[in-house]
Amino acid sequence: MQRVAAYVVCVEDGRVLLTRLTPALGSRWTLPGGGLEHGEDPLDTAVREAAEETGLDVRVDDLLTVDSLHVVRDHTGAEIDHHAIRIIYSGTVVGGTLRDEVDGSSDAAAWVPVAAVSGLAQVSLVKIGLAAWRAAQRPLPGAGVVEGAG
Repeated sequence: MQRVAAYVVCVEDGRVLLTRLTPALGSRWTLPGGGLEHGEDPLDTAVREAAEETGLDVRVDDLLTVDSLHVVRDHTGAEIDHHAIRIIYSGTVVGGTLRDEVDGSSDAAAWVPVAAVSGLAQVSLVKIGLAAWRAAQRPLPGAGVVEGAG
């Protein structure tokens, strides 16, 4: 099975927006996001999924990275053949009220201090998304250098 999904990294005041997968999916923290519907633009997917899972309205700012993951076992150890293509954007919360998803793939939504994320049970997507977000925060080599200056 191949699945294409879009996610968003929202960081505000040293906290990152995360959702927790339901017990059936392993009860681990992940980024807001999910699978593309047929014909749906990945940007629209990230916005729609963030709203469904957190109650928050998100503006997608930039593409951070595209990740590919192929697994042959799931979190329970069952054999599967799953290829995930994960499109990760940075985003900004522009409205809404934080709430947990009901009857979906996640059961909690929370702002988590970035410094506390490493202590959480989480999917690999969180580390990948935060690493890409951090890399995007750094000035590029030569940024700010004025041509012909000193």
